[in-house]
Amino acid sequence: MAKMAKKNAGKSSSKPTLDNHVKDVIKGARRFENIFQSITRMILGDPDKIEKIMVNGRNTYNFKILREGSKHLIGMYDEINSFVSFVKDAAEGGSSQEMAFVLIGEPGNGKTFFVDYLSGLYRNFISLSENRRYTFRFNSLDKLGGYGKIVEIESQTFEDPMILAMNLYENRNDNIKYLHKLGADDRRIESFYNNYRPLGACSDYILNEIREYTNGNITKMKEFFEIVPVPISETRGTLTGKYAAKDKITSSAVDLLGEESISRLLNVADTNNPFKFDLRRGALARVAGGGIHFADEIFKNKTDLVQVYLGVIQNRTIDVEGFKWPLDTLIIATSNNSEFARFVEEKEQAPIVDRCRLSYMAHNTNYLLQKQLTGYAIGNRDKTTFTNEDMHFDPNLNYAVSVAMVLTRMPPSDKLTPVEMMKLSSGEIAGEKSIKTLSEVINELNNDPDITKRFGQKGLGHRNLGRTLQILLERSETQEGKCMYAGDVFNAIESVILDYVHDSNDRVKYLNDLKIAKGLHRKNVMTTIFNAYMDKPDAIEKDVLNYVNMIIGMDAKNLGPDKIWTYQDPQTHKLVPLKIDETFVDSVEARMGLKNKEQKQSYRTTISKIYGQKMVQDPSYNFMDNNDLVKAVTDVRLKSDVAGAGSLVGALSNRTNEENQKLYNRMIDTMENKLSYCKTCAQKTIEYFCTQDDVN
Repeated sequence: MAKMAKKNAGKSSSKPTLDNHVKDVIKGARRFENIFQSITRMILGDPDKIEKIMVNGRNTYNFKILREGSKHLIGMYDEINSFVSFVKDAAEGGSSQEMAFVLIGEPGNGKTFFVDYLSGLYRNFISLSENRRYTFRFNSLDKLGGYGKIVEIESQTFEDPMILAMNLYENRNDNIKYLHKLGADDRRIESFYNNYRPLGACSDYILNEIREYTNGNITKMKEFFEIVPVPISETRGTLTGKYAAKDKITSSAVDLLGEESISRLLNVADTNNPFKFDLRRGALARVAGGGIHFADEIFKNKTDLVQVYLGVIQNRTIDVEGFKWPLDTLIIATSNNSEFARFVEEKEQAPIVDRCRLSYMAHNTNYLLQKQLTGYAIGNRDKTTFTNEDMHFDPNLNYAVSVAMVLTRMPPSDKLTPVEMMKLSSGEIAGEKSIKTLSEVINELNNDPDITKRFGQKGLGHRNLGRTLQILLERSETQEGKCMYAGDVFNAIESVILDYVHDSNDRVKYLNDLKIAKGLHRKNVMTTIFNAYMDKPDAIEKDVLNYVNMIIGMDAKNLGPDKIWTYQDPQTHKLVPLKIDETFVDSVEARMGLKNKEQKQSYRTTISKIYGQKMVQDPSYNFMDNNDLVKAVTDVRLKSDVAGAGSLVGALSNRTNEENQKLYNRMIDTMENKLSYCKTCAQKTIEYFCTQDDVN
């Protein structure tokens, strides 16, 4: 018998009757759960898709289900953790089930994208047969009379058939007996009644009419019920729907709640019948059967509409002229900082804020993750010029844009420079500054009652990033060169700052941040030029690792008089001999301003610690995120190989003799064939290297 029950579990009964549906729920082929339980199961159902990570010096969780797909959520760790905790609390019967989740932040930081992605994920989740939601329809209404040409009526709020089953009899005990009869034990019935709610006004009215018509004969009553799946449609707003704030003249409570329908009044004989109200004219009824309602810019709505939201959030019902329809809906809203601040100033509106779980969404502050967001802005389609020729992307473009954007989001601090803050926030090394310092800075900033002064709350957002790329594309240099050259992007960002940033203090800060970003871009170019000169894509990387291995080998016990140290490569696990060049080590450290023995030893100790920590976690770690070290190694190698960067600049600038022209041609060839440059950005990069622009 146990084997037979296991075999039948998951198989749905053939006929869409109420009894069969209840049996399917009891045996596990179908589900009866509220919206919060569904989303909790969607996100937390697979333990393998939950991982513990460290962000800005603090342990948090990453939910991989939200990182799937070609255009998934990036970053937002704190906001996502808040949301998951919110829905989990609501699923477990906590106070969150009577609240709305509201994301507040600057425009262009991903609030709407978060909700749209979640809605799309939920639609896909519910479309799976094992997760499908069902509702019921009353048929053969012509037998009852009083409905004119209306023969079938579907539950206006997509009520679950289990709600109908728990309200089938007028007496609760009779409904429990009915569930017992179909195979439910006491534990299952108790779990069903945890999600109990009365039928909506029109469903309850029609059910009573059917009960009177059949003289309470349950078998005959069931003939009037038909079980149907809840439609899933983004465009019709069923299961997931959005209501965007409108101006005060065109917006109306009708858009949310519905209104009296003239066509129904012409068919319905009894004017007291709640079915005269067309609830699906409003946005809420279409998501009332376990759906997500997205209230975009909720605090921009006029006061009476916000009051409607208050009633809906608090009571979880659609209330029209005293008739009530219970809801099973997750309400997510967004608002920008200025609108929310204005709303809060109106003291009489405090009750709605009390009914909201506020999450202040910051901009992304991890420049490595920002590179993925920049990839979204660039797009996944091939770009072409006005004349339909293929457009090339400078390999430094993404880095230049991402760093410039993230630096504007770094708040002023006495403890950390913007670059140190950016690097630590991305999990990289920032000299001797530790992640603990960043954590302290963030805690101090986040205690400020002024939201805009908190970490990551101000800066250039995704829309400004999009505008930057648009300006870059429309430039004649970009079109003529058929390449989006990284050096030109800074002029585009400057245009965006001047045209779209209205606060003078912010404008000054962002322009200073732009200068820092140019300096970092310059260091990147130096690395590229040296790799091109050496005709090796990883020339600098190898020299940086050689420096690191040399300072570790200096203290090795097995170091002989020949100064050759043999170490195990952490990636290949092979033994590699390395001759320690103390002159090279001293030159690199001198370039970083380390003058005496104590400073050098302190720096070497720091590098050795980083090596020990990083290699355990990531054997492929290459120290290329340490800009100061990379620049120092680049300068030293340029000096030793070509008698200084100045000589290389001279050789590349003055190509009147054949030898210099050959060097130039060889480097262009290397950049095109080994470093992913095109002729345009290769030439422009060398030209930029030969200038003194942005030299720190």
